[in-house]
Amino acid sequence: MFLTTKVLMMSTQSIPGLEKDLCEVIVGGTSPTWMAYTDIKFYTNAFIFHEKKILLGYKKRGFGLHKYNGFGGKIEPGETSLEAAARELEEEAGIRSSLKHIGVLFFISEGENSAFHIDIYRGDGFEGTVTESEEMRPEWFSATATNSTDPYAAPAIPYDRLWETDPYWFPLLLSKTPFQGRADFRMDTVEGKLVPCKWWFGVKDGGISDSAY
Repeated sequence: MFLTTKVLMMSTQSIPGLEKDLCEVIVGGTSPTWMAYTDIKFYTNAFIFHEKKILLGYKKRGFGLHKYNGFGGKIEPGETSLEAAARELEEEAGIRSSLKHIGVLFFISEGENSAFHIDIYRGDGFEGTVTESEEMRPEWFSATATNSTDPYAAPAIPYDRLWETDPYWFPLLLSKTPFQGRADFRMDTVEGKLVPCKWWFGVKDGGISDSAY
């Protein structure tokens, strides 16, 4: 799934967990209200780009099993967000990169008292050798839309194996457009998994690029 329609308007509401004065890019879901939370846990997620490719990690265990994601985890006591992002990237993929903050994801799951604030980082280029860890298997994908038949070309980003709301903000990550967003998830008792029930993603006024969508 990949967005092809650009929606851009000033937000007329305050989205709990996000900054104010953001331009709305995409909004959706069936829930009329945002879920409540009593505290916030802070995490990081880093995405590395190199030669028109993006490095994603296939989750081998734990939360998000069998999905593709960036590399990250919990911010430990005494760490800054950037320090945590750099540590997690090296632990999970064996590499280092000059990381730049690109976005914020704020999400909460049904039945949880804590919301999750995730600082999203982008790194262009890296040092070291990409290495599989116990938790993540790094894989390269094309960061540009392509129908190449070249057998050596990187495969397309597996949008159907990301978290369900990731395709809404991935174009912003790919185009280097700073963004913020929130997504609430509920448990689907029939499918037995978390599914998004309300989401919102936006950018600073004038911050979106025409190449993002």
